Amino acid sequence: MGIPMSETAKATAKAAEADAHSNRWKALTFIALAQLMVVLDATIVNIALPSAQQDLGISDGNRQWVVTAYALAFGGLLLFGGRIADLWGRKRTFVAGLIGFAGASAIGGAATNEAMMFGARALQGAFGALLAPAALSLLAVMFTEPKERAKAFGIYGAIAGGGGAVGFILGGVLTEYLDWRWTFFVNIPFAIIAAAGAYFVIREPAGGRNRSPLDIPGVVLSTLGLVSLVYGFTRAESDGWGDSVTVGLFIASAVLLAAFILTESKVKAPLLPLRVITERNRGGVYLSLGLAIIAMFGLFLFLTYYLQIVKGYSPVKTGFAFLPMIGGMMVGSTQIGTRLMTRVAPRLLMAPGFVVAAVGMLLLTQLEIGSSYAGVILPSMVLLGLGMGTAFMPAMSLATLGVEPRDAGVASAMVNTSQQVGGAIGTALLNTIAASATTSYIKDHIAGAASKSQQQLVQLEGQVHGYTNAIWFAVGILVVAATVAATFINTGRPDVTSASDAGAGDGIEDEVKVPVIAH
Repeated sequence: MGIPMSETAKATAKAAEADAHSNRWKALTFIALAQLMVVLDATIVNIALPSAQQDLGISDGNRQWVVTAYALAFGGLLLFGGRIADLWGRKRTFVAGLIGFAGASAIGGAATNEAMMFGARALQGAFGALLAPAALSLLAVMFTEPKERAKAFGIYGAIAGGGGAVGFILGGVLTEYLDWRWTFFVNIPFAIIAAAGAYFVIREPAGGRNRSPLDIPGVVLSTLGLVSLVYGFTRAESDGWGDSVTVGLFIASAVLLAAFILTESKVKAPLLPLRVITERNRGGVYLSLGLAIIAMFGLFLFLTYYLQIVKGYSPVKTGFAFLPMIGGMMVGSTQIGTRLMTRVAPRLLMAPGFVVAAVGMLLLTQLEIGSSYAGVILPSMVLLGLGMGTAFMPAMSLATLGVEPRDAGVASAMVNTSQQVGGAIGTALLNTIAASATTSYIKDHIAGAASKSQQQLVQLEGQVHGYTNAIWFAVGILVVAATVAATFINTGRPDVTSASDAGAGDGIEDEVKVPVIAH
């Protein structure tokens, strides 16, 4: 009887492995849909904000909280969300995050006052912090074969990079032709489809959970530290870098995050095992990706202002103006990055990708009031999209490559954390640089403007001058990102790097061979 049972167990294991393997591409569809929803939400609400502010009677002083409430909850809880995914199960966390996000979106769409709106945005951020790291860590444990991993992360990287620009288009269409509330309600079908698909299709390999007790001090210190950091940059944009509260927030953030790192080095079951970030390749990815996002968020902000205020584009036309960048990202990520990922070392994709993006950004420093879309903006967007798409794809894959399965969730959370913090820094830092340059230009030139039309022209010239000054800084930041990628990342191409791939592959493949598949 012993031999037949052994054969049955092997057959069951093979069947389970085959089932998980055959479903992984279907699963990718629903993971990508959920990621698109989260990334869209970061920009779609910005387009609808003026209309929502008017309807709900939100003051100019408080309107920033529509964006800030989401950013604080999302950025502050990401590490906690990644750890929950490792502890509770990535599929379960993923589905719970989607359902919660849909509920919070319904509340936001139905908001009748500012308190209801701010609360809904904070809830969206909290459930997004569960959802985002669970999505990326599911890819990490489901796609382990180098070529498949390259394709999967190519699709994911394209969505992560281009989804924000899609948000401008969708936000403009919904706000202009329906109502601002639909920028919230549109999340509900996305979430329901993704949650239902994930529940029935995703088969998470068993045995990869981290069931260690939750590191409560680490949760508190990291959440408060990240919230202080993100809010500090948000306040810097509105109240200035010398504001006492802003300075206090930065000091508090430094103290809290230092205490967090010290705590993590001493506790038995840390929230963020330092081995995740001290490995030079992953550390290089987190740092270079964060820097690139700083430059990208500044671009979104300035180009939106330029197209709408200076060129007079409608919200819908502005959204469609970003399409070439989205197309470039799709090509860079799914064609260039995916095809070369298994042939060249990641740094040979990431560093040149950031350089190409920097060249695209450099073209935008030539912007003037009369610049044509086809002559300046279009080629710069294509280059930015191609460069970022090519760089994002290996970055997303490398961020979780070689990590122990029990750390996949928190490693994925670090990717999202670097993006979220980078976005907050980019918006605040570059906007401050632009505002300062604009003020200086207007002060120097307004005296020579005799008529009202000439004064308006100086105002517009001052704004464009501010944008181009800030874009020069963004070019420099992208060059630094390329340097970091070329210096820190030293792993070879996936199919010949035994150290990284074997470590990750063996651990994960062993999981897949276990007969029990988690539902």
